[in-house]
Amino acid sequence: MQTVILPRRSACGSVVLALLAAFGSHAAAQQSLTWDQVKAKFEADNPALRADQSNVDEMKAEEITADLRPNPQFGLTADGTQIAPNKGVWEPLAGTFVVPSISYLHERDHKRELRFQSAHQGTQIAASQHEDLERTMLFTLRAAFVQVLESKAIVDLSKQELDYYDHIIAISQERYAKGDLAQIDFQRIELQRVQYESDWQTAEVNLRTAKIQLLQLLDDQTPIDQFDVQGPFDFAGQLQPLDAFHQIALDNRPDLRAALESVQQADTNHKLAIANGSTDPTFGAWYTWNSSTNNPDTNQLQTLGLSVSVPLRIFDRNQGEKQRTQIDIARNQQLADATRAQVFSDVDSAYALVNSNLILLRPYKAKYLTEALQVRETVTYAWQHGGASLMDFLNAQSDYRNVQMAYLQLVGAYLTAASQLNMAVGREVIQ
Repeated sequence: MQTVILPRRSACGSVVLALLAAFGSHAAAQQSLTWDQVKAKFEADNPALRADQSNVDEMKAEEITADLRPNPQFGLTADGTQIAPNKGVWEPLAGTFVVPSISYLHERDHKRELRFQSAHQGTQIAASQHEDLERTMLFTLRAAFVQVLESKAIVDLSKQELDYYDHIIAISQERYAKGDLAQIDFQRIELQRVQYESDWQTAEVNLRTAKIQLLQLLDDQTPIDQFDVQGPFDFAGQLQPLDAFHQIALDNRPDLRAALESVQQADTNHKLAIANGSTDPTFGAWYTWNSSTNNPDTNQLQTLGLSVSVPLRIFDRNQGEKQRTQIDIARNQQLADATRAQVFSDVDSAYALVNSNLILLRPYKAKYLTEALQVRETVTYAWQHGGASLMDFLNAQSDYRNVQMAYLQLVGAYLTAASQLNMAVGREVIQ
């Protein structure tokens, strides 16, 4: 009895393990990422973004250097060593003056504060430029993400068209067997299947290629068959006014913010150049001590002294740097104006592209898709009952496929244009 139960338990356990393994592999194969997950993974793992972030961290470290005060200077002087007159021999340190001293350079006109302010503004510029790099790279990532969604939609459409046409072939074969369809017409119908099968295989290849490109951007080594993305593949019917996108861009574009911050830094650098042209005194103090224990002819001597050293800025008053930084203010202001004009140009171009796609998509969704389906079904029914020619039937099938394919391509173009508009304004305004 025991020998019968054990194999049953073993077999049951094997079945359970097999089911769990199959479920686990199926779950792994069905791993699908949303846009937010793809974006988060890209921001965390992309080596170009990580390297550029290191530049921001370096600029932050330079703020520490810019805020440092000058180090005080310490000196030690020994002088006046003599030969002891009573003994007639030289004795080390006899009658020696020991002079320890300390000095400190005092920076005037807020030089250190201006250096720190300039370094801090440099960090802000680097951070804005990093955001701008991320903005442009996210557009490339979003375009690759949309390409995968479009390729998936085309694969589904191609497979549906192939299945539908196989159904038509099966019906045609029944008609041919009954003598209701000529052999040449049946062969022409069969030959047309090659186009549908070719479309499906091409769509599969394009989907794998799109996934490869997206995985490359993510720096991900996941096998293609275990990688997938999901998201809405549709379009929004309404679009905000152009002026609203202009204002959003002015508030959010990191390259424009970096240009304006460069103007502020140039103004700070000019103030620093003026401050560097001022005179910085060096204050010093020293103490002299001589115990004269080895020289009885010399009384014990102790003195304390103070000094102020002021460089005479007769020839070098930092004139060149003052002039250079003054010119740099005007240059950065011109660059900021050019960047502002580029922002408006980018928004206008992207807006026009999105609006153009919407103008084409609205009638497709409202009328053309339904009409193409109705025409195909009507002509197919008429052909099956002898009311339409074979050429009419094949043309209706081709027209339906072309309308569906054009619609999917337009949706993909719209989503890519929407990504371009998001990049133009500096944040996601259209999902």
